[in-house]
Amino acid sequence: MDILSNLSIRLTELMQEAELNNAALADKIETEQSVISKFKRAERMPSCTTLVKLADFFQCSTDYLLGLSDNLNFATYRECPPFNEQLNFLLKYFNKTKYRLEKDTKLTEETVNRWQKGIYEPTVESLVRLAKYFNCSVDFVLGREK
Repeated sequence: MDILSNLSIRLTELMQEAELNNAALADKIETEQSVISKFKRAERMPSCTTLVKLADFFQCSTDYLLGLSDNLNFATYRECPPFNEQLNFLLKYFNKTKYRLEKDTKLTEETVNRWQKGIYEPTVESLVRLAKYFNCSVDFVLGREK
C-alpha cells in the first residue's frame, strides 16, 4: 500500500477511536474540514506542518500515521526545529555532504538549497525519502524524537 492510502486508513482509525468527525478534527488542528475529508479519501497528502499537527494531536509518531511503523506508542514529542536547521544537523549527524545527499536521493540541488535557506519545507514524500536514506524514522528527520 502507498503512503497516502496508509495515512487515510490510520487517520480514519484514530478519528473513530477518538470519536471525532472531520469538522472537530479540522477545528483542533486549525485547518478546513474539506482538507480532512481529502486526507481520509486518500486524495491529498498533508503538508509537513499538517502531518506534525495530526501526529501531535493524536500523540503518535508521524511514522505510524504514514504506515511506516505499526507501533502506536502514545507519546509526547519535541517541537520540530526549523527544517533548515534540522537538515544541517542530519548531514552532520550522518556524516553526509549536501552533494552526496543530492546524488544518492536524486533530490535536485535547487530543492535542497531551498530547504537549507528555509524557503520551503519538504513534502511528506521527501521526508520519507530522507528517512529511508538516513535509515531512521520520519520523526528523527523532523527533529521530533527526543
